[in-house]
Amino acid sequence: MPEKVHRVVQWATGNIGKASIRHIVDNPAMELVGVLVTDPDKVGKDAGHIAGIADVHVAATDDKDAIVALEADCVHFAPLVPDIDMVCRLLRSGKNVVSPVGPFHPTEHVRADVEKIEAACRDGGVSFHGSGIHPGFAGDILPLTLARLTGRIDHVHVYEIVDFLAHPSPWMERMGFGRDPEDLAANPSRSPDAIHHFAQSMAMIAEGLGKSIDGLKSETTFAIAQKDIAHPNGDIPAGTVAGQHYEWTALADGKPLITFHTVWAVGREDMEPAWDHGDGRYRIIIDGEPSLELTLDDNRDGGSLTAYAGLTAIPAVCAAAPGFVTHLGLGVVRPRGLIR
Repeated sequence: MPEKVHRVVQWATGNIGKASIRHIVDNPAMELVGVLVTDPDKVGKDAGHIAGIADVHVAATDDKDAIVALEADCVHFAPLVPDIDMVCRLLRSGKNVVSPVGPFHPTEHVRADVEKIEAACRDGGVSFHGSGIHPGFAGDILPLTLARLTGRIDHVHVYEIVDFLAHPSPWMERMGFGRDPEDLAANPSRSPDAIHHFAQSMAMIAEGLGKSIDGLKSETTFAIAQKDIAHPNGDIPAGTVAGQHYEWTALADGKPLITFHTVWAVGREDMEPAWDHGDGRYRIIIDGEPSLELTLDDNRDGGSLTAYAGLTAIPAVCAAAPGFVTHLGLGVVRPRGLIR
């Protein structure tokens, strides 16, 4: 029997969306049938032009009603900010939804959103999956897969490491770089809800290991620029924040079991302390017997990994029973259309 060709809509065309368009167009198991954009300058442009490839004869639109009315199997929903109401509307229209922005796991903090999504899935007879990369995938499936190679686990560490000199972001000031460290500590750039975002993946790891989370704690440290650091999106003055290390730890049976680290830095050489957490974009370290370490490296713009984590799950999500489906529920995903 020939493989089913899934009709896919790409929602939003940032780094993730552009990488998604390129993949969908190249993948014989998928057909791009719609593209939603939020930038007025992109409306009416060919999706291929937006993604930096040849025209594909699919015009981008900002008309959400038109996207909802499309005949499609799945929407790869990748906006900068989550929109649960829009997700539910897409689900009720009979379209499966895969989203890197989650939610990923039904923790108490996101339970109301999960229940809304579940109801919409029932109404539309479809499924929703939060694919992610960290959290999601790099923050749960990857450590759980690595866990099969050890005989005892004492502590799981997941690192996301980004050098913003090598990978400049347009949001440097918004992220807190170049600010006075005391001011940033008193008025954080990151939302206080960030810990609950990552806690979904920590809860998934714990559940996969037969445990449950009974507490959370967090810690933040900064590295200070020792001289002015030139940056394409705004220099970092000496004495201001050039590095940020966020730690979120999940407790099980009252002891630390899982720690997520987000390490952001503007280079290494001109800040103090000069952190060296390796060059990989993601690192998984399992302290135990034996201890294990895995590095997942990606030196591109970062959008491709996140795009593929969701896109390769689309056939499995479309085939799943209606409802909110996590990585644990999907099991071993079997990607389609990758060998060509």
